[in-house]
Amino acid sequence: MWDEKSNKYLDFIQGWAVNCLGHSPAVLVDAIAAQARTLINCSPAFYNQPMSELADLIATHSCFDRVFFANSGAEANEGAIKLARKWGRFHRDGAHEIITFEHAFHGRTLATMSASDKLGWDAIYEPKVPGFPTVPLNDLAAVEAAITPATVAVMLEPIQGEAGVFPAADDFMRSLRELAIRESILLIVDEIQTGVGRTGPLFAYQHSGIEPDIMTLGKGLGGGVPLTALVAREEICCFAPGDQGGTFNGNPLMTAAGIAVLKTITAPGFLEAAEEKGQYLKAQLQKLSARFGFGEVRGRGLLLALDLKKEAAEQIVDRARQNGLLLNAPRPDSLRFMPALTVSEEEIDQMISILSEVLQ
Repeated sequence: MWDEKSNKYLDFIQGWAVNCLGHSPAVLVDAIAAQARTLINCSPAFYNQPMSELADLIATHSCFDRVFFANSGAEANEGAIKLARKWGRFHRDGAHEIITFEHAFHGRTLATMSASDKLGWDAIYEPKVPGFPTVPLNDLAAVEAAITPATVAVMLEPIQGEAGVFPAADDFMRSLRELAIRESILLIVDEIQTGVGRTGPLFAYQHSGIEPDIMTLGKGLGGGVPLTALVAREEICCFAPGDQGGTFNGNPLMTAAGIAVLKTITAPGFLEAAEEKGQYLKAQLQKLSARFGFGEVRGRGLLLALDLKKEAAEQIVDRARQNGLLLNAPRPDSLRFMPALTVSEEEIDQMISILSEVLQ
């Protein structure tokens, strides 16, 4: 990217993992331009061809059956909460509580903020929306202890990105799936940040081999345009027409962009190449960490964090920007790396070189 003074920046934030194909990739530009010449918007009262095609692509490549498009990750997660609560009214005697996890981040609406456990949010916009008991991540016993007759679901991010890139263990995901089935409650995966190839496979839940009941997608799904999705298995879908909606939801311009993104990412060899780049980035960060005495490299694929073992992240981010590198600090002691899935080894080497100079 370039600023108004023609300074050049290597972008390892990419809109918080949004620009999965990089900035203004030709495939996305062409798809948006072609759709704009045909139909930009009609109304969510009508189906449109790109909406239908993208919904079919998502269903085909996942374990889910139905798709509802939205404009933001928070809106998709809000929809998941609504769907789970309505399902609970029909199938769990009005159960409505959704167990969430410490340090989770699900969005900035009142309900999704209440479902989150972000530091500092306990003092603003009170009172919270009730119904979101919180337990530690990767602690199955704590989840079991939190289940009551009022519980309708468990909701989690396969990797807690905003918290500093902390993965849910594969064994924990599998045990959580078994527990949800045993207790007749729903399992909701928030893949706003981890979905669409970010962690290696198309969806992060696929690492553990499970099939959740509800999933939310966002960020990379539109490749840079505001497009998200609420996705669910057929037997969970209890919305009636009009229960959930939005003026721009599923509009053809945004869903045409999503088609271009998903077709590119699911093309033969794309995800394998992106995963190789993730392994290369992780290896280079581990070498950097060893050189400067830092801690572990957390995460999967091209969603990684470096533990600095001291609160210097903001200072490093500022200095890196002055040196032409855009990084993110989700915590005072951690750096987060979210490059485009098309990042090259040369760009990774360039990033490591700039960061090494900054750290030195």
